[in-house]
Amino acid sequence: MKVLRHFAMVAALAVAGAVRAQTGAAPSPLPEPAPQRIEITGARAGDEQERRESTAAKIVVGRDEIERYGDATVGDLLKRLPGVTAGSGGSPRMRGLGSGYTQILLDGERLPRGFSLDALSPEQIERIEVYRAPTAETGARAIAGTVNIVTREGLRRRLNEVKASVGTVGAGAQPELNFARNDSAGDLTYNLFGALFRSQGAGRSVTTTTVEALDDGELLRLDRETSTTHSERQGLRLGARAQWRLGDGASLVLAPFLIRSASDSASRSTLVRDVGAEPAPYATSASDGEGTFALTRLNTQVRHRLGDGTRLEWNLNGWHTRSTAEGRRVEFDADGVPLRTRDDASDAMQRTLTASVKAQRLLDNGHQLVAGAEAEAQQRREWRTLRLDGVPLAADVSGGLDARLSRSAVYVQDEWQATPQWAFNAGLRWEAITVRGAAAGDEPAPRQRSVVLTPLLHAVWKPDPKARDQVRVSVTRSYRTPSLAQLVALPAIDSTFPPPGTNDPTRPDRVGNPALRPELATGVDVAFERFPAGGGVLSAGVFHRRIADLIRTRTTLETVPWADAPRWVSRPANVGDATTQGLELEAKGRWRDLVAAWGGDADAAPRVDLRANASVYRSRVDGVPGPDNRLDEQPGVTANVGADWRVAGWPLTLGGNLNWTPGYRTRLSATEWVEVDTRRVFDAYALWTVSPALAWRLSVGNAWPRDTESLRAVADDDVRQTATTVTRGVVSWLLRLEMKL
Repeated sequence: MKVLRHFAMVAALAVAGAVRAQTGAAPSPLPEPAPQRIEITGARAGDEQERRESTAAKIVVGRDEIERYGDATVGDLLKRLPGVTAGSGGSPRMRGLGSGYTQILLDGERLPRGFSLDALSPEQIERIEVYRAPTAETGARAIAGTVNIVTREGLRRRLNEVKASVGTVGAGAQPELNFARNDSAGDLTYNLFGALFRSQGAGRSVTTTTVEALDDGELLRLDRETSTTHSERQGLRLGARAQWRLGDGASLVLAPFLIRSASDSASRSTLVRDVGAEPAPYATSASDGEGTFALTRLNTQVRHRLGDGTRLEWNLNGWHTRSTAEGRRVEFDADGVPLRTRDDASDAMQRTLTASVKAQRLLDNGHQLVAGAEAEAQQRREWRTLRLDGVPLAADVSGGLDARLSRSAVYVQDEWQATPQWAFNAGLRWEAITVRGAAAGDEPAPRQRSVVLTPLLHAVWKPDPKARDQVRVSVTRSYRTPSLAQLVALPAIDSTFPPPGTNDPTRPDRVGNPALRPELATGVDVAFERFPAGGGVLSAGVFHRRIADLIRTRTTLETVPWADAPRWVSRPANVGDATTQGLELEAKGRWRDLVAAWGGDADAAPRVDLRANASVYRSRVDGVPGPDNRLDEQPGVTANVGADWRVAGWPLTLGGNLNWTPGYRTRLSATEWVEVDTRRVFDAYALWTVSPALAWRLSVGNAWPRDTESLRAVADDDVRQTATTVTRGVVSWLLRLEMKL
């Protein structure tokens, strides 16, 4: 309730700003120097102006917002955006939907598998664009929406930045050095950026597993596994963007990008069986591993203009990623005698090549036509060796995998300012995706091909073109294709209960399903937006999606070639249809506007910027009994409340943000369900500006850490097995020196 009261206050602030604009009240003079005020307002207005003028629902986050908290990772930055939550590896998820529903782009290109956004530094990002509905130009593989991360661009003004930071996450140190250089030489404009980083982390978790008889509730087994982990990762990131002006509006852009990293990890666990007829499979275990990751990317872009005014953009982009991992797990009995040893080594490589051409032309009567074609070829090779006590497992697990994906698409889109009150964005996109795969020792996996035609329509209505209110409506068709890992993948074997014996349903092996079909969704979005003259925004929107051929992972007991006994296996499958809908609220504004609207002295009010957003989601999966038959990983509510205070008379800025997601339960099937605990994260920062070229920043993440709890339960005809994991919360600190040379 406190969060809702805070949101109501900020909403009132934005409305107050609109009232001032409509009544003609002049903004109160600010005591700070004019140049500083103009610089801040101008940057903020640019993002909001782009959002206001876009025919498709879009949120733009520029450098000011990106730099505000000095986040260590992209995931920390994204979790404060309206309707966005961060999954593993910083991967953003919109509208509470799980992995794969949000289209993630880097400079307009889809990310390769295995690439984590946390491999990027916020210092490398120029802006973030969040589309709440798909467009023909950005792509329709976006049931929840699209997040496009644009890396730093070459600017005309000279600027050298150096940022040195040291931080901690729990007991682990996090030193990092970032640099950026923007400059120009004749017709060349370029930007260079890079980072050296090292991170350490430690964690502790306790998993309690129970097995109960369904008929009388008797406790048949009770296990408690306590695990501690320590990890270390170091590496570098280098990138550049060079743009040459070729004359007559033509340009050439080259953007190479490189990431190299190495990691080490160690974990120790203790397993105690308090109840059970049989002894525990082991008493203690020790796991050690190391890995490497390398990514090379080159984007090439050519722009030029034809004689009839048509602008052409050609793109040729290549990715190459490779990751290796080696690990050993040794299990011991109560006397410290080794019971079994598991060695796991893998080497995965992926190549992606994309080519596209886009034509833009401004036509008569306010039409702006965009048409394009895209092609993509992707190959993933994976080699894996899994040994138990020195003996390799079957070829189904230890062996090689070669999967290939090809994609082609054509689209046309028309943005049309029909009248001063109405603007439209209508598009049509055709896309075909083919996947082929084969694993060593098996027959080739079936060839899977999907073809989708997606019409898309967006409209913006301004009741008064001179005012700052507008209504958005979108009717779209979107889809989600299965990933290569879901279609063809080497089985991932549970480490706690390895073959040749059986395992637990809460610790299943994982495999792919080459017969998966893509999910198709029909959606409607309606939103009201108000942009007060003094800055800020007030927005309220609703959405609805009807999803066909929903993909969901289910766990069943199967006979498998890599074990002598039947094992529990988790595999994805198309399970039917589903619906999801939600309400999304957002407000941003200034405390001074609210004071002035209430008749107070705005000059005496502190310079505080307030923001809040809240979302409410509901979903239902057909064929799964309720209650709680919601979509995977979708919470019922998410909310953010934050403020930034520029202290008068001091070169000091203070800020904080509270992220709140209440716990929820999801029923996966009649016999499976999961539960997630409430999550509350408070982040804060202090920025001391010594001079325009020098500043110190102190940031704290998860300032009030709390343990989080998750539960997974599976029932069969006789028993119900439940695994509950409690993970220790940790606080992170960051001290950074920011210099502009």
